[in-house]
Amino acid sequence: MKIEKLYETSKDTEKRISLIEAGKRISKNEIYPSCSILLNSEKVFQTFKGFGGAVTESSGYVISKLPETVRQNIVASYFNSEKGNGYTIARTHMNSCDFSLENWACVPKKDETLNSFSMERTDCYITPLLKSADEESNHMLDILISPWSPPYWMKTNNDMNHGGKLLPQYKQLWANYFVKFIKELQKRNLTPTYVTVQNEPAAVQAWDSCEWSAEEEGEFATKYLGPSLEKSNFSKTKVLVWDHNRDLLLKRFTDSMKIKDADKYIAGAAYHWYSGDQYENVKTISNLYPEKELFFTEGCVEGGPRNGAWFTGERYAHNIINDLNNGCTAWIDWNILLDMQGGPNHVGNFCDSPVLADLKTGNVFYQSSYYYIGHFSRFIKPGAKRVQLTIEPYLVPAAVDGKMGNTMEATAFKNIDGTIALVVVNRTEADMNYILKTNESEQILFCPPRSIQTLILKEE
Repeated sequence: MKIEKLYETSKDTEKRISLIEAGKRISKNEIYPSCSILLNSEKVFQTFKGFGGAVTESSGYVISKLPETVRQNIVASYFNSEKGNGYTIARTHMNSCDFSLENWACVPKKDETLNSFSMERTDCYITPLLKSADEESNHMLDILISPWSPPYWMKTNNDMNHGGKLLPQYKQLWANYFVKFIKELQKRNLTPTYVTVQNEPAAVQAWDSCEWSAEEEGEFATKYLGPSLEKSNFSKTKVLVWDHNRDLLLKRFTDSMKIKDADKYIAGAAYHWYSGDQYENVKTISNLYPEKELFFTEGCVEGGPRNGAWFTGERYAHNIINDLNNGCTAWIDWNILLDMQGGPNHVGNFCDSPVLADLKTGNVFYQSSYYYIGHFSRFIKPGAKRVQLTIEPYLVPAAVDGKMGNTMEATAFKNIDGTIALVVVNRTEADMNYILKTNESEQILFCPPRSIQTLILKEE
């Protein structure tokens, strides 16, 4: 196969998703290749739905404080397929989350009729950002809705924070709440395509949270939420369960799927990265339930912003590559924009974001994570299928232990137009030679230290 284009981002250089001449990465040194990357373009796996990020109240608030041209540039840098990262999915929250200015709900006071349902808070900061994102995506934006907590009056602890559970008598009312929220978004010409039953249902947090067992999630999806969506002509809005870490992904999903009618109403599982790698759980579900979706719905570098750090991008690349190689069908980052404190966050749970904004000066800082994500999201298009890729490691003198380990990682997808996007990451401090083998050809390339490459391959 011919290398049609090669893009590169590299630490300690100015290269940021920069198009470079492929010949400049042909290695003249055949000694000590780090690995062979074998591509079999005839063997394909899951179909990929797309990349995205979270539009939270905090992101909407921060962007609203910036000059209009800066706001437009940020949204385009994420959602425009020609100028930016080409996101086609936005995750947002129904009611408040920790990345909100405070606790709030669409029905803040007890009202079992839901007649007082209001989008006032959503429309203040979230809706404008969603509409801008939809416009930049050429109206190709899919929206995933996740609740962090029902209103306090629907819960056993009478509190939106600190866990608690949904009161049994409000199961149908809570399903109706979902439907009303979806209807309101549709009135605003926005398209809710997926919902998750609950964000992090196994966590009792100081912020907005609510506990659900796997069986409770399955029952709610099959007896209440799924049928309510169906009756309201929203059957195209799919329900995902779990929406928490990889560690319990397999058990929680299989337990939810044991509920009657689960196959009809549960479209798949959502998960996060905060418990570690555990990619075998993603792979097992992909193998057991090949027709179900596996959405990565949240990940970020915790503990506040890391302005200028390089490891953050490498962490993203490691997670994206391994999620995709194990069956993930969509990959959604957390907040698309935060301030220089890593907020606002109403309980001080500050985090990093691929784009940070200084509200005092109006300056915007694009992080390594933004560019590393872009190496995937700009070139692996919705509808692409994963291509069989095998890495055969060799001894690497530049590695601490002499072995490649996971210092070189790669994934490849075949787009609808027939091109293959191959993403290669080098996390070492040395040039890494690698042998690229396809069905038709073999050549030795090299990836510079602390770099990521995207190769666009086309059959000759």
